[in-house]
Amino acid sequence: MSTNDTFLAVFLGSKNSAKWTAWNALSETERKAREIRGMAAWKAWVEKHQASLVQMGGPLGKTKKVDAQGIADVTNAMGAFTVVRAASHEAAAKMFEDHPHFSIFPGESVEVMPVLPIPGG
Repeated sequence: MSTNDTFLAVFLGSKNSAKWTAWNALSETERKAREIRGMAAWKAWVEKHQASLVQMGGPLGKTKKVDAQGIADVTNAMGAFTVVRAASHEAAAKMFEDHPHFSIFPGESVEVMPVLPIPGG
């Protein structure tokens, strides 16, 4: 998976953002309606880009950081990921324009980065 046409997309959003505050302020009925509309839009996005999906990915759970000091629970803005194949970095990024993650759901952005070859690999 370390070819120059492979890209990791990370879905970002903070539970403390204004978008999440507005989302949480919705009535249960309105929130459920948006969830249904959002999931339908997400499935349509998947169908549209099916040929480019390398790894569907999925939601991310709680994070543990491991470093020289040991293991600790941490919080970050990463909410989900997927891996796609595209002709260029720009083409990969364009796949996520107006994505339901931030156009319907309260996510903030999608960061797209190339998966680079392992040096000397």
